Amino acid sequence: MNKAILVFDIDGVIRDVGGSYRRAIANTVEHFTSGAFCPTLADIDELKSEGIWNNDWEASRELVYRYFEVQGQKRKNLNLDYQKLVAFFQSRYRGVDENNWNGYICSEPLLVRSSYFDHLTAAGLYWGFFSGAMRSEIAYILEGKLGLNSPVVVGMEDAPGKPNPIGLFAVVKQLEKRHGLPENLPVIYAGDTVGDMYTVQNARKQTPSRTWVGIGVLPPHVQKSDERQYVYLGKLLEAGAKVVLNSIEELSVGAIGNDKLFRILLQQER
Repeated sequence: MNKAILVFDIDGVIRDVGGSYRRAIANTVEHFTSGAFCPTLADIDELKSEGIWNNDWEASRELVYRYFEVQGQKRKNLNLDYQKLVAFFQSRYRGVDENNWNGYICSEPLLVRSSYFDHLTAAGLYWGFFSGAMRSEIAYILEGKLGLNSPVVVGMEDAPGKPNPIGLFAVVKQLEKRHGLPENLPVIYAGDTVGDMYTVQNARKQTPSRTWVGIGVLPPHVQKSDERQYVYLGKLLEAGAKVVLNSIEELSVGAIGNDKLFRILLQQER
């Protein structure tokens, strides 16, 4: 088939992080504001809609800073220890035992079945992952829970954070090298945040000779409310998503290979 290269974000696309990463953000902000402020999922979504807070440690710090600024304090005077903030976040997300994780990561629901990737491969489609998560946390999900065998992955340690497209380029290059692919195949990047869509826009600016398509995916926590879903969907479209899905499995082999809509989407970005 060889119609496109597929690259997936992980959080909110492959796994539900509403009760893990985002819960850890809320816990961390509450702890470092001495219990004065615990951001809601909507508060975190609002911050991430700015498109530059892909790193959840930095997002946590920014929410702490903004809380104290509202109280009339300047962030430069807060003396917030970033390493302590990171350590606290990780103690909630991974747990307190680094050798035997028992934190929120252990209960993340999967949003895709491993058979989905089997179908992509069987159809001659090539796929990989670009995420801001740490590689060990990615492996826990992709290899440990989904059972994927040595997938192409670019994580936090490998590239600058989104919306910088360097990590996206790296995944594409690795897939081309591993499978001997031509260098002109369209690239579809599926993600759940404005930052993911900005990453596609930046990739297009830097490599305009190639087709780059951003596919938005609504994370589970926003699908619980029609109003929140409508707002979130609108922000993804405004950021450049060509279509927004409720589940990544809607980006099926049939849709990519035969559906008229996706053929039109690919053509529009050339």
